[in-house]
Amino acid sequence: MRVAIVTSDARVYYTATKVLKEYGIPFHSLQVGEEIPFDVEVVLTGERDYKKIRFPVTVIVRDENFIDELLAKLEGRERFKRIYIAIDPGERPGLSVVADNRVLEVHHLKSPRDVEVILNLLDKYPGAKIKIGHGAKRQRVLMLRALADVLGYDYPLVVVNESRTTPKVGGIEVSQVQDIVAAINIGLREGKEVPIGDLLEVKEPTKREIEDIKRRSRELSGNITISSRLAREVALGNLTLDEAIDRQKRRRSR
Repeated sequence: MRVAIVTSDARVYYTATKVLKEYGIPFHSLQVGEEIPFDVEVVLTGERDYKKIRFPVTVIVRDENFIDELLAKLEGRERFKRIYIAIDPGERPGLSVVADNRVLEVHHLKSPRDVEVILNLLDKYPGAKIKIGHGAKRQRVLMLRALADVLGYDYPLVVVNESRTTPKVGGIEVSQVQDIVAAINIGLREGKEVPIGDLLEVKEPTKREIEDIKRRSRELSGNITISSRLAREVALGNLTLDEAIDRQKRRRSR
């Protein structure tokens, strides 16, 4: 016995026992506060009980992915050699976590400024690097600025050529599936490491770019065309398209 489950949470206990049995790993089942046997090397618990556990090697069970961290602890090695948090930039960015060419998890972000998920993943996977596709310039700049505000403009990330990373997909929620698959493909590709600050040089938008953003505002809102000034702010990465539409709405209601 090298593993003990110590929890008061039935969901955590069920998840832990299910996975341990699948992997053929024997375990102790203990109540919080019970003495932990001498042969235990790793304790599994939930977030609710984590602070109550007094044991040097503890793994939190949030879902079935805890097994990777547990095996790493038992084998006495780093969890993975290379971990990438890969982003397909866009109005609703796709995101994947790829470790040693294995996909660990995927997310669909609400907006380019929704970087809290990325920051949480950096905490969850120490040593992970961020990869980002080179496309969707406007949305990419918005995201990079939000990241730079927290991580610093010298923070290095890997820029990947995302050509042909987005597959053709049929069915419901097509765009979300495409964004996530593209993020996975970006995570699997090689790229060039550069500081965030080097990617934030934005040229003055052309008239064609301004008109294209105004057209997109009509498509997204249904009947609202944002002003050229707001479209310019979107092109420069100072506003999201949703934010620009909201500002235009407020102007119309005055």
